[in-house]
Amino acid sequence: MVVLGEIMLSHSNIFSEHLSEKRSDSQLCVAAIQMASGPSVSANLEEALRLIELAVSQEAKLVVLPEYFCIMGLQDTDKLSVREQPGEGMVQSFLSETAKRFGIWLVGGSVPLVSHMPDKIYNSCLVYDDTGKQVARYDKIHLFGFALGNERFAEEKTIEAGNKVVALDSPFGRIGLSICYDLRFPELYRLMGKVDIILAPSAFTAITGKAHWETLIRARAIENQAYVIAPAQGGFHVSGRETNGDSMIVDPWGVVIDRLARGPGVVVAMLDHAYQSSVRASLPALEHRCLYPG
Repeated sequence: MVVLGEIMLSHSNIFSEHLSEKRSDSQLCVAAIQMASGPSVSANLEEALRLIELAVSQEAKLVVLPEYFCIMGLQDTDKLSVREQPGEGMVQSFLSETAKRFGIWLVGGSVPLVSHMPDKIYNSCLVYDDTGKQVARYDKIHLFGFALGNERFAEEKTIEAGNKVVALDSPFGRIGLSICYDLRFPELYRLMGKVDIILAPSAFTAITGKAHWETLIRARAIENQAYVIAPAQGGFHVSGRETNGDSMIVDPWGVVIDRLARGPGVVVAMLDHAYQSSVRASLPALEHRCLYPG
């Protein structure tokens, strides 16, 4: 795996060598957290805190948790019992207080929030700045459905779909928000406009992840010439479900900077906006678009 990373990174040197003296001024340390969450919210938050502390010890300033970081229940309906009102509840308090405590931007990959339907939640990605203020919310738009062999998933039964594309300005550049299954719909990312960083917290199944995960992450990075931070659930869960893991951070040239195959841990990388600008200047694909929605 290390050898593969060295080979892949060599392809980006065509852009980065002449920037070596400038990199320190344009770099940002970011982290993607990988978990194997269970049915206990409090236990999951304890584990999340441990991993966030590990990321902070490596000087990460933007830390992103995976989808369902706070609960992977025994049943899909378990998340209904822990849903929160916007701005209230244990999970949102944890995110706010932790961001403020460490002086980081912290992203809750997905949090179950009350929806308009009593038997469904919004699966919401929440972004907190370094003062603990919530600065963005994205409700997952594309709901996963899958039936193959013994695996059956139908998120529409417990989740109400969102309807707003969300991108926000930050000290790190413009950030576009998405969750898991959204990765299969490239038009979502085009509707964000030009973004510097894409977040894709996920809980891919072992089957779909093995087949498509890396391809989708790298494709979204390449076509948008953006960094993609993709934290994931990775391992076996109490419910018997197996998630793919392989959390990764990918650069605008499609290079996997760092990754973690399985189990809880932290993926850390330096994002370099000078390098990103060089990629976009050398291959101005975003300026060559001819087709636009509508």
